[in-house]
Amino acid sequence: MGKVAKKSRIADNEAIARAKQIRVGAQKLNLVASMIRGKDAGRALLDLEFSSRRVAKQVKEVLESAIANAENNHGLDVDRLYVKEATVGKAIVMKRFRARARGRGTRILKPFSNLQIIVSEKSEEKA
Repeated sequence: MGKVAKKSRIADNEAIARAKQIRVGAQKLNLVASMIRGKDAGRALLDLEFSSRRVAKQVKEVLESAIANAENNHGLDVDRLYVKEATVGKAIVMKRFRARARGRGTRILKPFSNLQIIVSEKSEEKA
């Protein structure tokens, strides 16, 4: 009588990790996410380690979580993992006001973003 279970969106040779409410705009986060898309997991970790972007540290944590999920939950080989997808989406926007001249106020928007990283194991012919 309950709901029918949804099929898993990811395949057997994939693992996923998400971070919600990252305190940065989606456009800035997408610049860092596009830096690692399609790369080997080890190479992507190195790129994030030496990136000058502030949000790169949080993206690195999510990628490390996806790699750990692949190893521990799905039994995948860590050396053959690559970043299949790095998806960025908008989350909430905090709205603040700053006092301005002549009794007016200006709106300040503080956006948050969501990040989802899917790592996949390379097949034998790709490796």
